[in-house]
Amino acid sequence: MKIYRCPADTKRGSKPFFSIEEVLYLPASNDHLMKHIFTLFFLLSTFLIHGQNKALVGGTLIDGFGNDPIRNSVILVEGDKITKVGTTKTLKVPDGYEVISTEGMSVLPGLWDMHVHLMINGHSDYGYWDKTYPPLFEKVIMPASAHQLLMAGVTSARDLGAPLEASINVRDAINAGEIPGPTMYMSGPFIQKKPYPGTEDFRWGVNGAKEAREKVKKLAKAGVDCIKLIDQDQMTVEELAAVVDEAHKNNLKVVAHSHRPEEIRMGLKAGVDNFEHTGLSSAPRYPDDVIEMIAERTGQMNLGPLFWTPTIEGLYNYDYVVSNPEMLDNDSWHLDLPDSVITDIKQSIQHPGQLPYFQLTPSRKPTLKTKFQQLREAGVVMLIGTDSGIPMKFHSQSTWNELDIWVRVMGVKPLEAIKSATYWPSVFMGVDDQVGTITPGKKADIIAVKGDVLRYISLLQDVDMVMKNGKVVKNQRANSKE
Repeated sequence: MKIYRCPADTKRGSKPFFSIEEVLYLPASNDHLMKHIFTLFFLLSTFLIHGQNKALVGGTLIDGFGNDPIRNSVILVEGDKITKVGTTKTLKVPDGYEVISTEGMSVLPGLWDMHVHLMINGHSDYGYWDKTYPPLFEKVIMPASAHQLLMAGVTSARDLGAPLEASINVRDAINAGEIPGPTMYMSGPFIQKKPYPGTEDFRWGVNGAKEAREKVKKLAKAGVDCIKLIDQDQMTVEELAAVVDEAHKNNLKVVAHSHRPEEIRMGLKAGVDNFEHTGLSSAPRYPDDVIEMIAERTGQMNLGPLFWTPTIEGLYNYDYVVSNPEMLDNDSWHLDLPDSVITDIKQSIQHPGQLPYFQLTPSRKPTLKTKFQQLREAGVVMLIGTDSGIPMKFHSQSTWNELDIWVRVMGVKPLEAIKSATYWPSVFMGVDDQVGTITPGKKADIIAVKGDVLRYISLLQDVDMVMKNGKVVKNQRANSKE
């Protein structure tokens, strides 16, 4: 009789726990047999406990609620859940736990990005991309984008606009552990009055209130996580009301563009839950009546917060990218993309200052801070989102850049900015009882970065450790010791 030990790639620290080549030839004696079986089960149980239970020890904990940081923190993780949080003085690490040192690091909840597009990867020509790459969306492009987000410390993200089947399949493949990526919340196709030519697979038009309800019902039945509206100022009042009402009947929140004043006015009247972008092109500020409407809505506590995702860094950083194109050579965005696609994207952005997408941006940039402050003063709850995937904006880099602009330029306090990238997104998506903060009972979505992110928020550009659902999917400190 042969009993094989655990596989060679099973590790305790950096050394093999057991070797598959080791074979136990058990004697015929029942006593010896029972002894060997007992020993085997003991070792196996030790391995299982060791593999599932982890302790993050020593770092400065930022819990996501905006509370004062906890120095010399200890976080105990059992399976995929956080079980206890304390300090090295108040919480002893039980025997059998794998200790992950976070000494000298900031430890915080996994980040959220509330506005990404997995189906695009920074290419400058949307028309060309939409004709060329749809066959690769589900199996190549979207999984690559998701993996890049995860390696950047984004453990949850909201995708706002992609083909329905691909959106659902990629989300579910991630949830099943088949491909790496954040926990994804998908809108599927945009809902709008009339889709742009060639985009019908991911932009659905509506003609009348009845069709508007049917389209939302179809999305709800398919299992989307929210509804995305665009160009709602081109809809009739009845069509827009039908979209929002049907979404809410299906327990789906509605996210809408805010590029034009009437988009905001109509969206507010219809009951939109979350607006996207810092819009109005190069106009110097939001009109007074729009701000008054926003303030009136935020004052209605019975309706809950009004959320806004300004997606500001792509515009604000444009001139810097033009002047410093070296940052486009950061190969973090190459992860999982075929060489042919990488080359194609590089060729499309080789002249950053000539991209049609950004030609009005120099006129828009001076207005951004005013509009951002208007929204804050009107009482909206800001969410971190990036429009990641637009020209020259890569999934591996956008989220930290958004946080950096909020803190360094817009004057948002670091703890508040982090809360908008952790706690508040989980509240909007209705999963704040599961994720979003480092709290016992919640999923162990945790990141760590060397240094003090409350002083230097840009340290988040190089996240050292990423844990998702209790599993360490990135650990640069451990890898450097191997």
